[in-house]
Amino acid sequence: MILSLVCSLALAAPTPAEEAESFLTLYNSIYQRLYRVSSEAAWQASTDVSPEHDGLSTGAIQASAAFEGDPAVIATTQRLLEHRADLRPLQVKQLEAIRLKAAANPGSLPDVVARRIAADTHAASVLNSYSFCFVARAADGACPDPKTANDVDRVLGASVDLAERERVWAASKELGRPLKAELAALVPLRNELARKMGYSSYFDLMVADYGMKTPEMLALLDSVVADMDPLYRSLHRWAGRNLARRYGVSAPTGPIPAAWLPNRWGQEWGGLTTLPSLDAAFASWTPQRIVQQAEAFYVSMGFESLPPSVYEKSDLYPVPKGEGRHKNSHASAWHMDLDRDVRSLMSVEADAGWFFTSHHELGHIYYDLAYSRPEVPPILREGANRGFHEGIGELISLAAAQTPYLQQVGIVSPKTRIDPTQALLADALERSVVFIPWSAGVMTHFEAELYEKDLPPDQWQKRWWALVEQYQGIAPPPGRVEDPTACDACTKTHIIDDPAGYYDYAVATVVKHQLHDHICRDIVGADPHACNYYGNKQVGAFLKGILAKGATEDWRQVIEQATGEPLSTRAMVDYYKPLQAWLDRENRKGR
Repeated sequence: MILSLVCSLALAAPTPAEEAESFLTLYNSIYQRLYRVSSEAAWQASTDVSPEHDGLSTGAIQASAAFEGDPAVIATTQRLLEHRADLRPLQVKQLEAIRLKAAANPGSLPDVVARRIAADTHAASVLNSYSFCFVARAADGACPDPKTANDVDRVLGASVDLAERERVWAASKELGRPLKAELAALVPLRNELARKMGYSSYFDLMVADYGMKTPEMLALLDSVVADMDPLYRSLHRWAGRNLARRYGVSAPTGPIPAAWLPNRWGQEWGGLTTLPSLDAAFASWTPQRIVQQAEAFYVSMGFESLPPSVYEKSDLYPVPKGEGRHKNSHASAWHMDLDRDVRSLMSVEADAGWFFTSHHELGHIYYDLAYSRPEVPPILREGANRGFHEGIGELISLAAAQTPYLQQVGIVSPKTRIDPTQALLADALERSVVFIPWSAGVMTHFEAELYEKDLPPDQWQKRWWALVEQYQGIAPPPGRVEDPTACDACTKTHIIDDPAGYYDYAVATVVKHQLHDHICRDIVGADPHACNYYGNKQVGAFLKGILAKGATEDWRQVIEQATGEPLSTRAMVDYYKPLQAWLDRENRKGR
């Protein structure tokens, strides 16, 4: 009935622009209400995993999908876009966004949509309820001493016992076994829906958010990998020798063993420098203070204080032991109502990692708040592209790691001399350079093949590790590739519950360096390696100008207007040039 009213109003409009405005006004109103309901249900399912909450989430998502993919909405949208020359640019942007929403849930395949939603919800439940087990499980599968993702990360970050590392690394991959069947059910359902709407695959549908096709996106990301490859190879050689020295074994002549690295997927290689850990500086801090300091960073630049509801409704800290509740272990920010209800899901502890993560997650929240204004229609209350949202969070995480800021807020003493080369090395290993072959290489190409080539499940493990070796130069334990029930790709949460979009993070990494370079050189007037945003209202005004646009303008235009150049790795390559020279010298000495 509601949809009939939408279309009847549209048909009554005398001009294409007026017809579009009537349709868009009603669509946005319904969309925002349904978005809130589905967000609340998904929040419950992520913060308290249970069959009841899974069911509520499934029902809410189905209601939103029925609206977004209704054949009447699709037909009206397509007909209006045929008159795009007579429409205002903001109307065209909204209609294109509506068409993309519909493509994921076409009403012409209601049974397939329902099965895909149910499969999504069930897979997320399996993922979120999983407990890692470092010892042998009981006969009934129960773990006598269940561990969290934070526990896995602590062992891989600190242990020098290779046997322990290998055991815990292997335990972290057990999650892939139950998730393999979940992904095998999801891939064909996602593809069927996307192909019904004219896309070559679900991956192609997701890439369309950038106004691109799959080959164009892969070419862009391959160019980013190529630009950073010389530095990555130098880092790889240096890291392999230093890890071998740490574990008292011979340096690898080829790929680095996966269990040697401090991250389950080798996406960041922290703790390898002589830079002192900042964790001790937070010994007297509470987790609450970590989040409050992150908020203070934004407020110092002229952003508003967070709404009190952020602290009242968010789930910011680890689940207390004995509570029995399971929640999603991946940090995230939530825009619940496309207005002022913004929340974060984290497990903040008082350490340096969560200090930077909190700055990042609040970047998403401040982005949400900036474009939640009448001039931005609800359907366009998103980042300029998905990568921009990540890019802003990563930008502030980078800024929060700059020595002048750490000194100003008392985390580092003003008398402490921080070796600039070691600081740059840590940044390359932990935040940017090491991340590129993982995000733009392994994850992107695996998911592109998964969907574009309908890669069968019995080839997933082999193809995954081929890509890991090709792009990252990392090797699995013996026998891992041949394990018929393993799915190491499935252990990465994004492949299950945020599929076919991991290139967002690669784009974000390029965007953050491009914005940081402009802010430091042209606004702050400082070296990008020692640049303090804290308290700078001009920086805040610059960022607000980007955030407030939401998705109302083409992302290519947004980045070029902001920095004076198209999307480019130029700033990122320049940032690490001093490190490249140092690594060349070190690698010659260690050859």
